[in-house]
Amino acid sequence: MDAARVINDNGAWCWFQDERAVVDPEGGVLVVGSIAAPEGPGGDARAGNVELSVVDLRTGSVEVVILHERFEADDHDVPALWRRRDGRWLAVYTKHKTDDLTRWRVSEPGDPRKWGPEQSFDWSEFTGGRGVTYSNLHELDGRLYCFARAVNDDPCALVSDDEGDTWTYAGKLFTRPKIGYVNGYTRYVSTPTRVDLITTDHHPRDYNNSIYHGYLEAGALHRTDGTVVDARALDHSALDADAPSQVELTTVLAADSVWDGEPMTHCWTVDIRRTGDGTVAAILLARHDVPETPEDAFARDHPVPDHRFFYARLAPGGTWQVHQLAKAGHGLLPHENDYTGLVAIDPYDLDSLYVSTPIDPRDGAALKHHEIFHARTADGGTTWAWTPVTENSTADNLRPIVAPGDPARVPLLWFRGHMTASQHYDCEIVLLNRPR
Repeated sequence: MDAARVINDNGAWCWFQDERAVVDPEGGVLVVGSIAAPEGPGGDARAGNVELSVVDLRTGSVEVVILHERFEADDHDVPALWRRRDGRWLAVYTKHKTDDLTRWRVSEPGDPRKWGPEQSFDWSEFTGGRGVTYSNLHELDGRLYCFARAVNDDPCALVSDDEGDTWTYAGKLFTRPKIGYVNGYTRYVSTPTRVDLITTDHHPRDYNNSIYHGYLEAGALHRTDGTVVDARALDHSALDADAPSQVELTTVLAADSVWDGEPMTHCWTVDIRRTGDGTVAAILLARHDVPETPEDAFARDHPVPDHRFFYARLAPGGTWQVHQLAKAGHGLLPHENDYTGLVAIDPYDLDSLYVSTPIDPRDGAALKHHEIFHARTADGGTTWAWTPVTENSTADNLRPIVAPGDPARVPLLWFRGHMTASQHYDCEIVLLNRPR
């Protein structure tokens, strides 16, 4: 088994920003965004740093670059990265609803170690001061979009016609009445002419979510079958609340649907990827809520749902095929029962996944910590072959990423350590870089 190497001794990320890690094959570098926490090396003096680990894939050297010192100790603030046509890098990041600014910096040509000044877009005219979260960078029809959660805590977007030098408000993607914390957790994947997305109703602790799919193409929002839901998607800049609800999209995993005799509830989005032939794959999460014994409740001091990962696949012109993938175990945090170790799809091989779970998918045995397993299917997700990537770990291995950019390599990243909240963790970022 190859040994993973540490590329940053203090960092973590949330999973609703992309891309969080990107390879530049011409420059031979991997760039990985993360946020430092007070519990890690450097303590309070480093806490909240927005950092980039720049890995020279030819020499193995690593340089940690700080984009913003002591920004906010919260893994939601991790930057989204974009390689521009002029050889510069773009990094975009926000706080976790504690202000209304989307911030960005642009690097020197070909050098993600040197960055220009920070700039910002103020959403407060549109949000009323309620904050903004997340950054997702995707090109569509020659324009660069930054999808964020902003107005009414709905999915919204900024747009740039100069690859991120300047930004303007594009409008709302969806509109929903507020229930609980926020509206909709959305994951995106794009080609130059189409953006596919999966999304929820609300936060799973507040609502029994389903998961929906749609796509943006030729300026319109479509259901899976091509039916137009919104003919002027991302043109809701007047905030007239005409953007559609997520429920108008195609349902991929329905709340209360039954799998092998077990009802699944409170779904959440995990990952989505699309290959050149138009096939889309997504990882979905759901609870199978089971009553705990008094001993379980006493030991954990909170109810811990039994989570399940699902694998969903869409062939061009087809319908979604969904299969139960693996058990995801208990909720990762007492106050966030739906946080799990997560799953990463290989962006260049939709039959290949990397799964973080405290339950061995080969035999169902409980593990002391979350371990990473490689999963491969030869039948579209009906069955899987499992190989451990980590074993007998002394800490949790969480939230894997396979960094895109070089189809010849599989740069597998995750963070390992101890996490008690999105704002508090003692974790290090590790890289296992293999040829394909």
